[in-house]
Amino acid sequence: MASGAATGLDQWAVDHAMPFAGAPGSPPTLLESIVPLLHVTFRPLGVGVAVVVTLPGQVLVSLLLVAIAAASLWTHGRRGAAVVWLAVWCAATGVEVVFRHTLSRPPLYQDGVHVVGFDASWPSGHALRCTIVAAALVSAWPRLRVLIAIWLVAAVTLLELAGFHTPTDIVGGLLLATVAVTGAVALERSGFLGSRAALLRRSGTRTAG
Repeated sequence: MASGAATGLDQWAVDHAMPFAGAPGSPPTLLESIVPLLHVTFRPLGVGVAVVVTLPGQVLVSLLLVAIAAASLWTHGRRGAAVVWLAVWCAATGVEVVFRHTLSRPPLYQDGVHVVGFDASWPSGHALRCTIVAAALVSAWPRLRVLIAIWLVAAVTLLELAGFHTPTDIVGGLLLATVAVTGAVALERSGFLGSRAALLRRSGTRTAG
């Protein structure tokens, strides 16, 4: 990535493993990253399909989906899990932003044109957030895990085929998501948040008395 150790793999992918990719473009602006579908192109067809399938990984859309899952968990008495998934989304997205602004890779080229959008595209935020969304939704609705897993595989695959991200971008996003999701599950299972909340409630009751 930044050291250039995987540049050969990423360049090979740009040359041979992005059949749906359109012409090289500039990296998205901050506003385009935040607002869903702002200035997004749906051509060629493969790019349009990828945009739709990976939309749950967009910043605001993913936050909304995690919030919906958290609301369901909260209403079913799993308040610790609800807090954990929202916190994990915020923390992981913050780490992604830091990496994006501090790391850059050697230039990659498509048909001799420098693909500027790949200069600071590690890790893939879409791969990261799609995975967190999938995990949060499965936590809230475990019966949907097979459908959600199929969608996640399709989304991650299309990120590569449509030329949105290189293989190392996607691997980086998935690794960061794995750390985040593993931490979320471990924290929920530890019961730490539940015991902490109970302690605070007891403290408040004694103070009020």
